[in-house]
Amino acid sequence: IQCVMLTFKEPFGTEGRGGYFDNYGIIRDIIQNHLLQVLTLLAMEPPTKADGPEAGESIRNAKVQVLNAIPPITIDECFLGQYEGYTDDPTIKNKDSN
Repeated sequence: IQCVMLTFKEPFGTEGRGGYFDNYGIIRDIIQNHLLQVLTLLAMEPPTKADGPEAGESIRNAKVQVLNAIPPITIDECFLGQYEGYTDDPTIKNKDSN
């Protein structure tokens, strides 16, 4: 496997979540909590135990191996953007947000 792309796309804007994203960041919410979970589940080696009382730790260890194998990214490798109309969300207090 040479490349795996995970794409997160929503067919709507912030839907009243803009204030939350401004305070905590969509990177922390979506990437850290959701996309990295999907990535590790797709890329991990089969865990040594998938059933029983030791399964949770075994699955966690397999996922951690994936994360440890990923080299750190730099800002030059990132593309940051914002939903169109993001600052129109009434929950955003900082209308100069970027």
